[in-house]
Amino acid sequence: MAGLCEGRVAIVTGGARGVGREHCLMLAEHGAKVVVNDLGGDRAGAGQDISAAQQVVNEIKAKGGEAVANGDDVSDWNGAKRMIDQAISAFGKLDAVVLNAGILRDRMLVNMSEQEWDAVIKVHLKGTFAPARHAAAYWRDQAKAKGGPVDARIITTTSVSGIYGNIGQTNYGAAKAGIASFTVIAARELARYGVTVNSISPSAFTRMTEDLREYTEEDKETRSPKWIAPVATWLVSEESREITGRVFQAGNGQFAVAEGWHKGPEAKPILDPRQAGKILTELAKKARKNAGMNGLDLD
Repeated sequence: MAGLCEGRVAIVTGGARGVGREHCLMLAEHGAKVVVNDLGGDRAGAGQDISAAQQVVNEIKAKGGEAVANGDDVSDWNGAKRMIDQAISAFGKLDAVVLNAGILRDRMLVNMSEQEWDAVIKVHLKGTFAPARHAAAYWRDQAKAKGGPVDARIITTTSVSGIYGNIGQTNYGAAKAGIASFTVIAARELARYGVTVNSISPSAFTRMTEDLREYTEEDKETRSPKWIAPVATWLVSEESREITGRVFQAGNGQFAVAEGWHKGPEAKPILDPRQAGKILTELAKKARKNAGMNGLDLD
């Protein structure tokens, strides 16, 4: 039986370890040709070493798959373009980008430095924008040349820290919330070209999360990165073409769809700020409270 992604060409950023590595291995198992991108830095983003990406490439090739390594910085404009160009040069085309690269610099807001804020926003937000932008321009040109839509994919990576909110992660959460919004907007913009844009919010035990809490062996199994890869693999495939603009949660024993902002209770506006305050207080009491980190519990 042919693989789900037979003949597809996909880039996976942050593909050397954790969730990204599982994405690369399963995509290759299902017939995709993979560009394994990873700067090779530590959890905070320091350092550079392409050997980690090459190890994943070697694993894929040992199983009969096709892959190449890429060590470009996802947040570098020219580096992101080189990544797209490398996929096309190596495999003749590009069908999907899976934007998974990320770092952590957790700190309470009152103690967070400018550098800790800037580094996280750069890697996550610009590191999503830059490869997606260059890929989207390629697919737009392809659609115009063929006179019809392509069948391409952008898969971003968000987090419950952003879509629901987690203490100590104003930088990471703001970036991940921004990525969720980016996903919805890009999906609307790129539909005309045949490009779908979806996001994955993974719950996984990786080097990014290993010291955030105590994990039992059962936790490590239910939060294994292997549970995230089926979502990415299906989204890369041609079978997912009807789904766009969605945020899927995966891991910790579940698949789920996160539901975005909706307008709640409303009232007629008033110019008196004291009276406006009374109205707003009542509206806030009537409105559904923000979700907890599991997406269900109320604050």
